[in-house]
Amino acid sequence: KLLLDAGIPVVDGVGQDVLVKVADGAVVRLDEETLYLGDIVVAKGTPLSQDLVQTAMTEARSMVGVQIESFAANTLEFLRREHELLTRGIDPPEMDTEMNGRHVLVVVRGYHYREDLAALRPYIREYKPVMVAVDGGADALIEAGYQPDAILGDMDSVSDEALCCGAELVVHAYPDGRAPGLARVRELGLDAVTLPAPGTSEGVALLVADARGASLIAVVGTHHTLEEFLDKGRDGMSSSFLVRLKVGRILVDAKGVSRLYRPVVRRADAM
Repeated sequence: KLLLDAGIPVVDGVGQDVLVKVADGAVVRLDEETLYLGDIVVAKGTPLSQDLVQTAMTEARSMVGVQIESFAANTLEFLRREHELLTRGIDPPEMDTEMNGRHVLVVVRGYHYREDLAALRPYIREYKPVMVAVDGGADALIEAGYQPDAILGDMDSVSDEALCCGAELVVHAYPDGRAPGLARVRELGLDAVTLPAPGTSEGVALLVADARGASLIAVVGTHHTLEEFLDKGRDGMSSSFLVRLKVGRILVDAKGVSRLYRPVVRRADAM
């Protein structure tokens, strides 16, 4: 077992430090304690013995209470500062993508997204929901054979290919209007609208679908359990938790659908 520290800076040909990103599905090579992408070192690890694993698990468990208290404090702080966002909703941007009265499928490249997208194929085929991808969720949809209708996020974890797929682009900006992701979109020669809003892009996507009149919001890969919210380790995840309460009347979480039901072909059906 190895504990890997990903994102090791390496020196490029002109003496500049660059951060190597390993694409999903890339083939890497593990040589003792070092992980290589081709000949480039992308991570180094620390060998883990059973004792070290047990010690780490004990330390992690001892911090759960602290993490829960921090999450609760962040949640209350967000409620204090952004209560109007949760009671009144969001002012959605002008978009060509029509959501009023339709099912909207919001896809995040999170836990079990592949399995749940596969399990939703009959639903997608029948209802033809509007497909809204949150950042890398666009790559997840394309990988599954679908075309995103809109991509919303800060544009830091979505591929150039996905951004150029023809989907409508909404750049999630800071509340003060700063939108670092807009520069990347423009460098690709693409148009986008910006949406200043607090919280995470995951939560903002749900609020946009609600504000634009979605009759139902189905979500794939979003954070759902306390364990997942804490595992993300970001203060902003408390806003995502609260947003789920805001849109809960029309929210359907597809997480676990792939484990709830698996179709079985009976012998009589195959004849």
